[in-house]
Amino acid sequence: MTPEEISGHIEGLRSRAAEVERGLSEPSVYSNQNKCRSLSRELRKLKNLFENFDRWTKALSELEDNRAMLADESDEEFQALINADIQKLESESESLEKQIMASLIPPDPNDDKNIIVEMKPAAGGDEAALFVGDLYRAYSHYAESNGWKKEVLDLTDSALGGIKDLVFSLSGDDVFSKMKYESGVHRVQRIPTTESGGRIHTSTITVSVLPEAEAVEIEVNSEDLRIDVYRASGPGGQCVNTTDSAVRITHVPTGTVVTSQQEKSQHRNKDIAMRILRARLLEVKQREEADKQAASKRAQVGTGDRSERIRTYNFPQNRVTDHRFNVTVHNLPKLLEGDLDTLFTEIIAIECERKLAELGNE
Repeated sequence: MTPEEISGHIEGLRSRAAEVERGLSEPSVYSNQNKCRSLSRELRKLKNLFENFDRWTKALSELEDNRAMLADESDEEFQALINADIQKLESESESLEKQIMASLIPPDPNDDKNIIVEMKPAAGGDEAALFVGDLYRAYSHYAESNGWKKEVLDLTDSALGGIKDLVFSLSGDDVFSKMKYESGVHRVQRIPTTESGGRIHTSTITVSVLPEAEAVEIEVNSEDLRIDVYRASGPGGQCVNTTDSAVRITHVPTGTVVTSQQEKSQHRNKDIAMRILRARLLEVKQREEADKQAASKRAQVGTGDRSERIRTYNFPQNRVTDHRFNVTVHNLPKLLEGDLDTLFTEIIAIECERKLAELGNE
């Protein structure tokens, strides 16, 4: 898009911002918390867009002035100062333009939703379970750096300190818009601590990122549910609770089964299981709607086979490669400490370019 085209889009959005502000000024909006929250988020994002646009137009104006000044300047020392300023302004304007263009792309309807993340080992036994723990810690650090709230909904440890099964939720601003790229099979290549021969071991884990559904989005009829309760068990099958607090819910029409045994309270475990169930049913519903509209299908986790991968973590080469976007970074330890933006920034930029190209072809 040209600056003039971008400016035209911005002016249209300023009218939308005024409309949203009027909506938020109505006392009746506060009786609907979902609508109030949605409008507040929209207004915050629009104001951020306008701020970036104003900074961008100012940078472009200063660039034009500096280039004109450089053409008339004969002093070499002063030319060097102008050139340095031009380079700084070019970098700033390019960065701001990318942010503005990303903001102009129609948002994913799930971008403002909180998420439920399910993680489990696929191929590789104990080593895969250990990597579930490693990647979960990376997600936890990343959530903390973004100010997101994390809640463990279900967790089963493995015998060697890894994780056999994990479900947790993340809530906060832009959670789904960033974490949605994590759904799929993650492959790790490294030498296990238990490998005396020093051979590289390949294992895989699956990650599923589900937008969390509001109760009004997914109506679940009680007659469609079969609810079983049982005693929670730990590693090796031993009972860790003396009461029937664990809950298994089966959604009969779809055959979806959800379990929860993390809490000591049966009521609490039922609430958690229902949250997970609604998230899974919402994903199915949205996938079916996308199929009907012949839209792009969301990548699914698959079987967990080594060949079905979205990303590879190669420890000997200190390399992380995302195969969907052909993006590679060489700082694996930093990434596993939670610096996921090293990867996400490039992925999101490529995705934005693709979507903008699609808009241009419409």
